[in-house]
Amino acid sequence: MKTKAILMASAIAAVGSAAIADEYVIGVMSAQSGYLAPYDGPAYAGFQFCIDEMNAAGGLNGTLPVRLIVKDTRSDIAVGVQVVQEMIDDGAQFIVSSADADPTIAAAQITAADMIPTMTFAGTAPVLTQVGPHVFGSYPADNQQATVLAGYARNAAFENVWLVKSPDSAYTLGGPEYFGEAFSALGGTVVGESNYSLNQPDFSAIVTTIQNADPAPDVIVTWAWEPDFPAFIRALRGAGVETQVMGGDVLDTPTVRGLGDVVTGVVHTSGGYPKEGSAYADFIDRFAAATGTTPDNNYYVNGCDIAQMIEQAVAAAGSTDPAAVTEAMAGIENGEGIMSNFTFAGTDRMPLRDVVIARITAAGDKEFVLREAADPAILPSP
Repeated sequence: MKTKAILMASAIAAVGSAAIADEYVIGVMSAQSGYLAPYDGPAYAGFQFCIDEMNAAGGLNGTLPVRLIVKDTRSDIAVGVQVVQEMIDDGAQFIVSSADADPTIAAAQITAADMIPTMTFAGTAPVLTQVGPHVFGSYPADNQQATVLAGYARNAAFENVWLVKSPDSAYTLGGPEYFGEAFSALGGTVVGESNYSLNQPDFSAIVTTIQNADPAPDVIVTWAWEPDFPAFIRALRGAGVETQVMGGDVLDTPTVRGLGDVVTGVVHTSGGYPKEGSAYADFIDRFAAATGTTPDNNYYVNGCDIAQMIEQAVAAAGSTDPAAVTEAMAGIENGEGIMSNFTFAGTDRMPLRDVVIARITAAGDKEFVLREAADPAILPSP
């Protein structure tokens, strides 16, 4: 890591000090309440922790101090648009947006005027980068996650899937649809679909429909988040339906794992797993020692990886100019991350990253199942 930092600092110095400002200003949208708080909160905590580590060592690549402008969006898209404009007015040169595609798309429409690079904390709907060439994902995209999960499901001999999705969000709609496409490509069959509304309190009608399905599904897949997933899984198990349930990375939270028997055996995607001796495990140790809080999901470490992505892009650009940083970010290949390495080169700016499959145990823990990259032969297009 020291050698790499020296090389990056040398790359910046070679361009000339005129290309680099006295500080790098990053605006951060961080929902402190509402449906995004369980994801934005940990992601911001990890991001701030690693920015603080960098600043203690001189800043990005040891040479460029970072100043953060952090504003609460309250999980409201309109508020998010307002705070993004405020951060730009205050000099933000890079925007880190909330952990969902929809607020990121709204923010990116504001940052497009000045082509300020904009990266979501953990939004995974690949459509978010279609706003413009200045928009980036950071987490494995939904089509990557769905492809790996579909491969796992088929290898486990599941034949028939029922998809539970909501058209109210690009994430909750796209994930199951990508799964269905990849599952079908692997010889499986989508036997039914149900739509729900975000924050829907009653899933009994959907559960009844699944119970009466013919043929019956042997696996149910949803990208539902809190509070919808808890309501759905309780209704499903309460009706005596024990069919295997699988979902997206949004299930990788202590709240979901703490639901008790109803989630035992639920399988979900994830971005990483802290194996003993890994850089991820070291991050957890450092974070816990410094803050007294032990990270219990991947959003913490992905926040740190975003700091690393920005650092590597600024080094490659040799400049803090937004257009230069955007171009450099888009060209990164096999960049060094803690959760996993990442590649933007040759993509639509949703990074290629390994996907982890995990299972929730009876003790409420997360159990590692497998890690692999999505097979490009069956990867659904955005």
